[in-house]
Parts: sequence; structure tokens; C-alpha cells
Amino acid sequence: MGDGKQTRDEEFQSFMVGRWPRLMRTAFLLTGEQHAAEDLVQSTLEQVYTAWRRVGSADDPEAYVRRVMINVHARKHRRRLREFLAPRDDSGLVRELADTGDRIAQADDRSALLKALAQLPARQREAVVLRYWEDLTETQAAEAMGCSVGTVKSSAAKGIAKLRAIPALAETVTHERRK
Repeated sequence: MGDGKQTRDEEFQSFMVGRWPRLMRTAFLLTGEQHAAEDLVQSTLEQVYTAWRRVGSADDPEAYVRRVMINVHARKHRRRLREFLAPRDDSGLVRELADTGDRIAQADDRSALLKALAQLPARQREAVVLRYWEDLTETQAAEAMGCSVGTVKSSAAKGIAKLRAIPALAETVTHERRK
């Protein structure tokens, strides 16, 4: 019996170590703060560990974990949603640790993007993060968010429209197109 638990623990550890950077990036984009992202990933992995037998045998364990993360995030911030989504000043955002393979880290004006993302309503923010940073299909994002594909399409479109309306981001995109 001890060997089975040890094998599960090793499988979980391997999963966690391999997915940690991606989970942290997603959590950071959802929370907007490095420490909050770390807490979110830790809370998510605590729940996943207790159910690892079921999670590890799922068709797509990463999708399962992503869904748990979104649920944990939504529960933690449901009561404080207005405060959480309020625009923050420069001191309100803690810089994310750079991930060498992170495409977002290559953006010219990362702080403008993160500030803009932090201003989106939770559902729009989730849809934009899952569709465009996690590169999930609409169906995968809908499963992760626990909603319909139409809701994902609508939320992502509204979120992108709000992001495009922000002058600092529009300047970055215009500058990138000229290169």
C-alpha cells in the first residue's frame, strides 16, 4: 500500500513541477499580483493533491487543474469583487517573475497590459486569459469557466474590446505593427 501512495505522490510532484510556470502565469493573469497568484496556485494544488487519484486518471489533468483554479479564484474573490477589480496604482501591482518562454514577458509595455487586464470584470478577464494567453479553444475555456461557449465568446469579445479602447495599449499595438 505504501508503494501506491508513493507512486501517486511522485506522479503529483512530477505534474506539479512540470506545470508550475504555466499555472503561475495563469494565476498571475487572473489575480494581477505575484503573491496572490502564488496563494491561488498553492490553494489549487492542495485541492488537487487530495483528489490526485481522480485528477491523475482524468483525460486531461491540466484542464481539470485549470478548472479547479478558476473555481478557487472565483470563490475567494466573489465577496470582494468590486474592491478586487478596482483600478490600482503602480504600487498595487507586484511585478511577475519573468518566465523565459512567456510570450507576454516579451510585450513592450507589460505594466500597461497588466493594469488594463486588472480592470476587466472577472468573467471577461477569465475568458481573455484562457482564450488568448492559455490558447484554449472556446470549448475548453467554457469547460474551465463552467459556462457555455457563447458566454466565452461574448465575454472574450467584450474584454478584448475594452482592452482595445485603452490608449496605452492601442499605442503599443500600433507601434508593434509598424516594426
